[in-house]
Amino acid sequence: MRVTGACHCGAVTFSADVDESMVMVCHCTDCQIIASSAFRFGALVRRETFRSSGAVKEYAKIGTSGARRLQVFCPECGTGIYSYAPDVDSPFISLRLGGVHERARLTPTLQIWRQSALPWVGRLDEIPCSMQQEAIAAAITPRPVQ
Repeated sequence: MRVTGACHCGAVTFSADVDESMVMVCHCTDCQIIASSAFRFGALVRRETFRSSGAVKEYAKIGTSGARRLQVFCPECGTGIYSYAPDVDSPFISLRLGGVHERARLTPTLQIWRQSALPWVGRLDEIPCSMQQEAIAAAITPRPVQ
């Protein structure tokens, strides 16, 4: 599937071919920290299908294996775009799917580093929810002092 996307501020745009069987969720603690979330939503895509425009910045992280992994992001808004291993001759990059316009059509086919998943992740449907943010608005609305 050909996808297009952008960072939050729009300074970086991109497109790539995504093999839907390569869409995954990573629960490793590095991804939790870098994504500032419970997990990271991504896909391995062939490097030659990826196109981007706009300036990016790179941050090198060292994985548990000791290998470097470069995190590529927008220097303006901080949105992660992709990551890659600079010391390995791989035809793939790991595209971050949060900025992909077609993300609702992409379903993970694999979870990796499940041993590091936060304990409540498997119970998301059991946690009370609201369709937008009305539940939080009600919780923070000042109430008269009795």
